[in-house]
Amino acid sequence: MQVEEPIKITEAAKAAIEDTLRANKIPDSYGLRVGVKGGGCGATLLLGFDEPSSFDQLYQVAGVKVLIDRRHLMYVLGVEVGHQDGPDGSGFTVG
Repeated sequence: MQVEEPIKITEAAKAAIEDTLRANKIPDSYGLRVGVKGGGCGATLLLGFDEPSSFDQLYQVAGVKVLIDRRHLMYVLGVEVGHQDGPDGSGFTVG
């Protein structure tokens, strides 16, 4: 069974993702990779741009191509990707 939208992407994050793809001339074959690094209590959520592999599930979330390794899916279900600007700079948020 494939989940329709396993994660959420805010409007601010969508705009920042599109800007990043365009500014860095990232090819259309790439997508936003959402995954985990490490395991147990020390697991960290990761974001990046990557090409799909044979282990990935491919989703369209808020018009963004999202790649999630099948082995990571249960750890990222329900995650919201956001973007915020602050006095120390701007960046993506994952939570």
